[in-house]
Amino acid sequence: MLALSLTVTACGSDDSGDGDKGAKGGGDLCGKNIAFLGALTGDAAALGQNMLGGVKLALDEYNKANADCKIGVKEFDSQGDPKVAPGLATQIINDDSIFGLVGPGFSGESLATGKTFYEAGLPSISASATNVTITQQDWITWHRVIGNDEAQGKADSKYLTETVGATKVFVVDDGQDYSKGLAGYVKEGLGDAKVGEDQITVGQTDMSAVVTQIKASGADAVFYGGYYAEAGLLVKQLRQGGFTGTFMSGDGSEDPAFVKAAGADAAEGAVLSAPAAPAPADFNDKYKAVVGADSGLYSTQAYDAANIFLAAVKDGAATAEEVNDFIGKYDGEGASGPIAFDDKGDITSSTIYAYFVKGGKLDLENPEAIK
Repeated sequence: MLALSLTVTACGSDDSGDGDKGAKGGGDLCGKNIAFLGALTGDAAALGQNMLGGVKLALDEYNKANADCKIGVKEFDSQGDPKVAPGLATQIINDDSIFGLVGPGFSGESLATGKTFYEAGLPSISASATNVTITQQDWITWHRVIGNDEAQGKADSKYLTETVGATKVFVVDDGQDYSKGLAGYVKEGLGDAKVGEDQITVGQTDMSAVVTQIKASGADAVFYGGYYAEAGLLVKQLRQGGFTGTFMSGDGSEDPAFVKAAGADAAEGAVLSAPAAPAPADFNDKYKAVVGADSGLYSTQAYDAANIFLAAVKDGAATAEEVNDFIGKYDGEGASGPIAFDDKGDITSSTIYAYFVKGGKLDLENPEAIK
């Protein structure tokens, strides 16, 4: 990879104008690659594919406008597994063609690889890893274009108690770094409104034990911290068991695959939060033309992350340090909203939205901002 000692220059004309005029300078970043690291197969593959599609759209637009300085993408499938990701991180940092990383996709793999990327000097921007502790490691090359679990968890607990009016909330998570982090902030925000908690495991299909606990607690709402596969099965079995209260989960479940896993009837009325606004009106059409599928959660964030790297190339960044400095100073409007970073790599502002399952479908166009 292009480490901190990188001395090449970005290519194109000397003009400092927009992408249609090419990048400044002239050198070896042309023909290089952005890496993508995330789940492209496995239970959470839909989210990784959403992100990769966003990267591909950004590159397609850039390369059409900068034919003399094309940039590619190399895909690394972590399966969302923090045990798989470190080996892929080693491949990435040893690849001289890679000058930046969009990813990792999830919090566990970010914590498992962040030190490797930091020590190698590889700038990275995650579209979706939200665990609070990631940006507390002093990895100055790590950034994210999405709000963290503290902001989302506090908003979710507020929504349940103030908007829904729930007085007895049962909290479940799947034990992963992202899931525990989000659920922890929800529990903190709930205070005395939390009537119980339990933990399941990734891949678990029999939810009868936790369903029994939830019903015995008298809960009028359930919050689940985890991903769409288990979230769908949990709400399905809750409804089969007679639970009629509100079911809410976070951004890991905010995908149409949640409805598929639960079944339309069981999913109806579910609330799925995300620190992500709806995509701009024309985004999905552009995305579908390039990717061949509809955009989804994290597509706009990954698109924005890739475009920040491409903006660094166009700005004439000539070393990995300069790319990283450009990211740290970036302040612009992306497809996902305004983007600027604090000194830890966190986005400086983020709004949490509640999305709803209506008529058997996840409505991605009409969320409610949680204030």
